Amino acid sequence: MNSGLEDIVAAETVLSDVDGEAGRLTIRGHPLSALAGRKTFEEVVHLLFQGFFDDLPDPDRLTAILGQARAEAFDRALPLLPLLAPLPVYDGMRAALAAMPDGVTLDDALRLVAAPAVLIPALIRQARNEEPVAPDPACGHAADVVRMLGREGGGAALDAYLVTVSDHGLNASTFASRVVASTQAGLTSAVLAGLGALKGPLHGGAPGPVIAMLDEIAAEGDARAWIDRALNHGDRLMGFGHRIYRVRDPRADALKAALKTLDRADDRLAFAEEVERIALVALRQRKQSRVIETNVEFYTALLLEAAGFPTESFTGVFAMGRVVGWIAHAREQALTGRLIRPKSLYVEEHARAA
Repeated sequence: MNSGLEDIVAAETVLSDVDGEAGRLTIRGHPLSALAGRKTFEEVVHLLFQGFFDDLPDPDRLTAILGQARAEAFDRALPLLPLLAPLPVYDGMRAALAAMPDGVTLDDALRLVAAPAVLIPALIRQARNEEPVAPDPACGHAADVVRMLGREGGGAALDAYLVTVSDHGLNASTFASRVVASTQAGLTSAVLAGLGALKGPLHGGAPGPVIAMLDEIAAEGDARAWIDRALNHGDRLMGFGHRIYRVRDPRADALKAALKTLDRADDRLAFAEEVERIALVALRQRKQSRVIETNVEFYTALLLEAAGFPTESFTGVFAMGRVVGWIAHAREQALTGRLIRPKSLYVEEHARAA
């Protein structure tokens, strides 16, 4: 038995490969460096959906259809927003998605891609007592999200982020989605399984604490002292270390490059780079038997903060990008895989005869 299914191969996939030793992420045959900042999110949606929907149109047509799906998602969500107001942003988004049809068509898939992009900005604005902004179907997907949030600029950076997190091997949320899809349930059910897994702090819930850590270090004014004290107490440095990568997470560099396109992030970025440098030195000195490098969470937090998203929405924005991977994996599992049914090892006493 391997606890946590460590090194157990549970699926064959054409979608993505994570090489932790080399620090390489490949999505549909393309290294991440050839996608983030070079291909739009819509183009990556098309890339991931190829072969799983017979009526998949060309990328330009898909962009237009996705724009219309955002408009339809907004009309569907508007009456629900007052009911979702008491919930945290992530839970409100998840509740709204649960009300969507549970089909397996391309239309169903694009509705599920569009809905988080519409709901997250609307729920954030509602929490601020601001009116939701309707989508513009003619805008690019990421640019429209920023516009609905009420910000100017930052669409290119968010687009690179959504591409970067669109898929990442058989992680916890993707595996959860594939398990549900293996039962022949619909795409909404598979996405809801992914959302449930992503919410945990060991998976998608970690970028927010990076901001809290940076704020504490800035308030103290001595990064090395703060980091030494945290390590002495056995605390984890947020934004460092990954279960798979044994070298630097390639997504960190992709997001750092995207972050540099945001002028308003310059001061925060310079400070974060200095904290990163000091943290890596300290980790190498203290953890000589392990390689602990910068992971995707560190620059995710900085990018989303600079784009105008509050920390409580970070995991929801992660889901905004990852939903595409969940859908692609769900379709792949349903079309080519079997019902996922692993065994368990019973360790309690066997039942005794009366």
